[in-house]
Amino acid sequence: MIRKTVANVTEALAGVQNGMTFMLGGFGLCGIPENAISELVRLGVKDITCISNNAGVDDFGLGLLLHQHQIKKMVSSYVGENDEFERQMLSGELEVELTPQGTLAEKCRAAQAGFPAFYTPAGYGTEVAEGKEVREFNGKMYILEEAFRADFSFVKAWKGDAAGNLIFKGTARNFNPCMCGAATITVAEVEELVPEGELDPNQIHIPGIFVQRIFQGKDYEKRIEQRTVRQK
Repeated sequence: MIRKTVANVTEALAGVQNGMTFMLGGFGLCGIPENAISELVRLGVKDITCISNNAGVDDFGLGLLLHQHQIKKMVSSYVGENDEFERQMLSGELEVELTPQGTLAEKCRAAQAGFPAFYTPAGYGTEVAEGKEVREFNGKMYILEEAFRADFSFVKAWKGDAAGNLIFKGTARNFNPCMCGAATITVAEVEELVPEGELDPNQIHIPGIFVQRIFQGKDYEKRIEQRTVRQK
């Protein structure tokens, strides 16, 4: 059995450099790789491209990287919760590529599966389709979308083992699974790391073949992006 466990987040992010492209799992603030993001801030890498459904909030998640002006380009679907993101985008400091959410997920999954591109009807007739190949299938128009290319994928799971097998919990099973194996190196941080053989094979969501490095995360805040409670 190939062991993929590394001692800590510093070892897990070995090889990260300026100008790289990173995938980061999570939906809103749910299931985001908090430890990896904090380490990217500490390392101070610059001119990076981040592929993530969201851009975090002003003082958490990818918002931490935005405040340090480490992100050159964001490829996202929804970014409405981050005022600093809006400021940088409108001022021209940040390059932004807005992508339909389903297309974003499929571009990750295609990269994971080794497909270079796929056709989708999403975005046809809009700015999304500008400059892209268009074809008709069975009377319906589709645009060609290329799979993502990334240097690292950073994902967060509930449990994992030394072989890199992963189990996600609840809503954290969002963009994390389709980003595993979609980059040259996939780094998984987990809440609980166990020896190989301890996970029920029927419960595993992502097999270890898609993961190169795994480590035990710590100090998770697990913030709620928008908390609404009923008045008493």
